[in-house]
Amino acid sequence: MTAIRRTALLACVITLGIAGARPAAAQSAAAQSSADSADARAIRAQRERSNAAIARHDTAGVAAIFAPQVAVLTSNSVSMVGRDVNAERFADQFRTRPDVVYRRTPSEVKVFAQWRMASEQGRWAGSWTDVDGKVSVGGLYFAKWRQIAGTWLVESETFVPEYCEGGKYCRTIP
Repeated sequence: MTAIRRTALLACVITLGIAGARPAAAQSAAAQSSADSADARAIRAQRERSNAAIARHDTAGVAAIFAPQVAVLTSNSVSMVGRDVNAERFADQFRTRPDVVYRRTPSEVKVFAQWRMASEQGRWAGSWTDVDGKVSVGGLYFAKWRQIAGTWLVESETFVPEYCEGGKYCRTIP
């Protein structure tokens, strides 16, 4: 075997070895994901508790999943920071829109256990009756979670509208 062939063969072995290591890294990530499934389930359970609290118009229950400095960007581009500010927004909506309901349905939760953080994305929908009729609005949402003192709390949420039907609310561009 010539020196050139030996060098080429060695390069192939090294390349295959490195390439072969990538699936192991992917397997490690899959194992990590599997290990995080309890955390992902905990986040989904928190989301469901939040949905139930909104349906009951329970402001304290809604606020219970928010981190103290939660940052929320609403579908009409209002930015609110802080658990109390966001709780008050819900309280106002519950007072002024007696039939308001919002539901968030996660499609994906990814946990980065090393930093005790997670991402959640999914679909959201809201509805209420205004003076000029029923309003239905919804779209995509994204949330960042952080585990604080063993509890998963929302650090930020962004709601992106994809539709709005009915009433003046939908005709007013934010």
